[in-house]
Amino acid sequence: MFAASRIAPNAWLRVLFSALAALLLASAAAAQDREARFGDDNIAVQLFADGMPRAGEEWMLALRFTPSAPEWHGYWSNPGDAGLGMAVDLDLPEGWVAGDPLYPVPKTLLISGLMNHIYEGQYAVLIPINVPKDAMIDGIPNVPGFIDYLACTDQICVPQDAMLFAGQGGDFARWRAEIAPMLDAASQFELSGGNLRLLIPIPEAVELPDPHIFIANTQLVNYTAVQTFRREGDALIVDIPLHEYRSDDPNAVGGLLSFGENAGVEFRAVPGDVPTGGSMIAGPIGAETPPLWTLILGALVGGLILNIMPCVFPILSLKAMALVRASGSEAEARTEGISYTAGVVLACAGLGALMLALRAAGEQVGWAFQLQSPSVVVVLMVLAVIITANFAGVFELPSINTGTGARKGAGGAFATGLLAAFAATPCTGPFMAAALGAALLLPTPLALLLFAMLGLGLALPFLLIGFVPAVRRMLPKPGAWMETFRRIMAIPMGLTALALIWLIVQLGGRGFGLFALAVVFGIVLALGVVGRLQRAGKMAWPAFGLIAAPFLIFGAFALPSSYESGGEGRGESLLAPQEFSREVLAQARGTGQPVFIWFTADWCVTCKVNESVAIEREATAQAFEEAGVIAMVGDWTVRDEEITGFLTEQGVAGVPLYLWYEPGAEAEKLPQVLTADMLTERALRDRR
Repeated sequence: MFAASRIAPNAWLRVLFSALAALLLASAAAAQDREARFGDDNIAVQLFADGMPRAGEEWMLALRFTPSAPEWHGYWSNPGDAGLGMAVDLDLPEGWVAGDPLYPVPKTLLISGLMNHIYEGQYAVLIPINVPKDAMIDGIPNVPGFIDYLACTDQICVPQDAMLFAGQGGDFARWRAEIAPMLDAASQFELSGGNLRLLIPIPEAVELPDPHIFIANTQLVNYTAVQTFRREGDALIVDIPLHEYRSDDPNAVGGLLSFGENAGVEFRAVPGDVPTGGSMIAGPIGAETPPLWTLILGALVGGLILNIMPCVFPILSLKAMALVRASGSEAEARTEGISYTAGVVLACAGLGALMLALRAAGEQVGWAFQLQSPSVVVVLMVLAVIITANFAGVFELPSINTGTGARKGAGGAFATGLLAAFAATPCTGPFMAAALGAALLLPTPLALLLFAMLGLGLALPFLLIGFVPAVRRMLPKPGAWMETFRRIMAIPMGLTALALIWLIVQLGGRGFGLFALAVVFGIVLALGVVGRLQRAGKMAWPAFGLIAAPFLIFGAFALPSSYESGGEGRGESLLAPQEFSREVLAQARGTGQPVFIWFTADWCVTCKVNESVAIEREATAQAFEEAGVIAMVGDWTVRDEEITGFLTEQGVAGVPLYLWYEPGAEAEKLPQVLTADMLTERALRDRR
């Protein structure tokens, strides 16, 4: 007898059930040489025959299981993480062959982190028998058999067995109707990005209120992972994370597609290409997706909070100068407010659309994906240097509202909005996680609406100043102080440029960073000449092209050749974390110790603040050691498909993400903004 209350998702449990399966299969092989030892008191079983067999035709037998009480349940052929499928040995006449058992659609049952595929109440399994054409039939043959199976409740599991003899009767019409029919059209599968990907031909008119895939191949997929379903015409596209202990790649994949309410179809999939894209019908947050108005509000508030988040501080100088200049006429203020908002919203929606398009094309990307590209970071760094030089008065840039020398009007405000949104993408602030995670799952128009609302929230303060005179009157009047303020604002923008140089080294190595600095030197030199010519009233920008061109050409050849994949990598951590992978996470959870995992990136300022405040602390390291907490880190600085897929499963679109696993329990998401003592208190609580 096995106590299910002690079940935990550990390797020893799988080994135990495997050993039990081998024992019962061995006993079934000797069906005629032994008697039932355990009996069928908890789930009784009977063997029925569907009338008289005919030579050359299929004859059907049925095993009917009847629990003695509602709390007992049986198992599908692949029981899942725990449990045991039945083993049947029939003593058929010579030449008669039993086919694979035919099952009704099972249910899922999650106990202590283990997924079980079960049947509740009375159910029947059909066994087709191929009768030879030359079979001599004189009445219904005496078909004895022996069966081993498992009966479980939520608390205990007990082995069952029985000696059977086929008898007449049974409701074969109903039992046949309950069996999942086989699809006529072939399905296809591929293993890609840590997922089993299936293409199942299902007419678009067929409703799938609560879809779930039961995979017949054992230890191929992660049974507890959330399954993602998309429709593309008459094709159903399914993504299921693979099992952490998967060994060999299958030649074929079989299983059942459940529609919900005990209805479904059986499929057989062969290797083939599985398309990407399609409309989401169920996924990582599936039925738990918040209402649309909640997601819209979360995106709006999240964008608004971005104005005070650390990663947005470098663009505050741009916004401050633009807001001061908006204190002129009311018409000008409204024009600039609308233009700035249009730039922000367009940039956020454009980045969101590009991310969705890349994901539809099979790329594993998330929010702020552009900062995982060294070339994009180099462009951002050059842009930050140019703006710093402009703030410091080295030259005048008339296309962006950066001070007294900038041109007024819609064009400058629009360009400032584009830049503000682009620079803000590394930050996933409070209220944004659910909205951006849902945007990866919703239909494209609704997803773009969420990205646009994020931009509207980011632009909202500037928009209010443009349209509310009372707020505008609170701003200081323009004057000579603006030039001094602009030069002071060169300091944070210069620090931003330095931070981007550091990020370039992290992404591509020191040589890559050195060549990027050489390019920046040429650009700054050219801007200095431009400034001198501007102050002298002469034509300036042709000189910029002449001076900067050699440095830009040098960079075009030198940067790609000096790039080192992986860059400098992560530095030493006080917690000595393991590098994230699904396999490492499964092994850590199997130890029975608490597990803390954080997902971070070098370009995520919020991540770095949290690490300095709460993670990389002596007190945290000591508390983790005393409580036996296993630390793990997922570094998303450069693109990592496994991390991206895992983030998507958790319903988020980017970093930071902090997960805490209690022994034998599912992940608990911690807040995106950590306090100094949050992790130490959690670890000490586990120790007690």
